[in-house]
Amino acid sequence: MTNEGTAAAPHRLSVVVPVYQGERTLPALLEEIEALTTPFVTPGGADAVVTEVFLVHDHGPDGSAETIRDLSARYAFVRPVWLSRNFGQHAATLAGMASSGGDWVVTLDEDGQHDPTEMGGLLDAALREGADVVYGKPTNQPPHSAFRNITSRGSKRVIEVLTGSSDTSLYQSYRLVLGEVGRSVAAFAGPNVYLDVALGWVSGKITTAPVTLREEGERRSGYSLRRLLSHFWRMVLSSGTRGLRIVSGLGALCGLAGIVVAIVLVISRIVGGPVAEGWTSLIVVILLGTGAILFALGIIAEYIGVAVNMAMGRPLYLIVSDPARGPLGRGSRAR
Repeated sequence: MTNEGTAAAPHRLSVVVPVYQGERTLPALLEEIEALTTPFVTPGGADAVVTEVFLVHDHGPDGSAETIRDLSARYAFVRPVWLSRNFGQHAATLAGMASSGGDWVVTLDEDGQHDPTEMGGLLDAALREGADVVYGKPTNQPPHSAFRNITSRGSKRVIEVLTGSSDTSLYQSYRLVLGEVGRSVAAFAGPNVYLDVALGWVSGKITTAPVTLREEGERRSGYSLRRLLSHFWRMVLSSGTRGLRIVSGLGALCGLAGIVVAIVLVISRIVGGPVAEGWTSLIVVILLGTGAILFALGIIAEYIGVAVNMAMGRPLYLIVSDPARGPLGRGSRAR
């Protein structure tokens, strides 16, 4: 193939949509994406086309499975991906990436807050800056509660402090990834690894492109406070070992505090100052030291747990066939 032919070929986009509660929102989303399955020109003048859309069923509580079947029958470009159970958004996204074959992989949410027509802007940013990963950078306030927006920004700031990374604030679920990078990450990422952290391990350059977030569809968020905290903690554990170094520093500070308390008590006794009788000071020091030790052991245990899960071969996800068309979908004869 000549260089001219390669340059003229449109950029093939594989779209990955992790589906948890998409019964009401997926049909409208697919209607928007359908217009992009015909070759189009991005705002920057690049030729592109959506060649496939992977709807990854992550076993949500609604009728998403039947919606996915209907959409795959209606649109030739829809590729259902069935997981054996609920693995979470990041695992479902990686399962879709592993199944893709496009030059680029675009990931977006099922709820309609991401405008598919802005994929072109993400691609332009990648080509302009030579980036492997492009995150959508919202130009407006995310359509969530004020509490969730504040805690999201705060948690990302905490992660930046803990890990020393400046990319955490860029993380968004609307992203464009070079196809070979996304598929490689899907191949090596283990359980409890945060997707965007794993992308940062191998990406040559990461950048952003402006996007406008729309209101979510008529459904409740699948993220409870417990799930958001779990999401945050997984990001901490997979972002490196700086947390362990912080634990070491905390232990040193507690030890120094114990020494200072001891010196103060000795000096107070020498100069005849008041010193509380009994074991008050000793109990305080013991509680301080014991709390620091238990806190340190808890964090170390979390890291060990992640390593054990990976060593045991626990899968990040498991792709199966459509349950409705397999043995589980065949009922017994009525008697």
